[in-house]
Amino acid sequence: MNSEIRLFARNSAEKAKSVVTNPDEPADLEEGSGFAEWTMLTLLALRIEFGKSYREILDLLSEIPIILDEIGLTRFPHYTVLRDWFEKIPTGTWRAFLRASAEKRTGQAAMDSTGFDRDHPSSHYANRSDYCVRALKVTALVDTETLYITDIHSTTRKKSDQRIGLQVARRNVCNLRSLAADRGYDTKAFCDELHAHEIRPLIKQRIDSSLDHAHNARMNSDDYNKHLMSETVFSSIKRTLGAAVRARSWSLEFREMILKATVYNLRRSVRYP
Repeated sequence: MNSEIRLFARNSAEKAKSVVTNPDEPADLEEGSGFAEWTMLTLLALRIEFGKSYREILDLLSEIPIILDEIGLTRFPHYTVLRDWFEKIPTGTWRAFLRASAEKRTGQAAMDSTGFDRDHPSSHYANRSDYCVRALKVTALVDTETLYITDIHSTTRKKSDQRIGLQVARRNVCNLRSLAADRGYDTKAFCDELHAHEIRPLIKQRIDSSLDHAHNARMNSDDYNKHLMSETVFSSIKRTLGAAVRARSWSLEFREMILKATVYNLRRSVRYP
């Protein structure tokens, strides 16, 4: 019987290969010349899954030979190499990894945002780097039927929900049939944008006219309450993968959040195939 961690490693490697330029590269390149990109994606996903530092995850995996077998490694990289790869892999590849990990999509989606703590640095580092924003605002697009995360947006600025919602919706118009959200997204511009792409907005509107009454009346509570699925997913991520990001720059924190969402999806695909 395959263990859950073995299935996770196998699934991670398969999804990683589907988004890199050279999926047929061996995990461990010949003559010690390095490692394949898909190998690094897999190892970095395992680091988040286990909640370990770069040094600790390689020490741990070296004691689990089935992981070596699944990935096809004969040796592990130095922890600094793994750390450097996390910075080297572009955000576009991380987003592709996230999309590949969301195996089942129905087009019925929900959107919501929450805060993730930025891991508290030393006072010296905070003063030197102008590290003044203590929380990351994270918005997730979640399939309400399968609970897979299909997109993630992160920011350290005080951007409105409507602006973020428009940005995320535009990136996913081809895969959406309906979008549930709370009243923070109830602007006319946002709803008009969804209608223009034939996406049904499941968003209660403020009551300013009889038309708003009619719009809300046509939406039953079950449809509207689908927006709560995003809160359920966020709760699961914070409980199992942590409620803070630990990278030392905002750009790497954004990538860390995408990777957290990817690991959540990969774990879900193993537990609920």
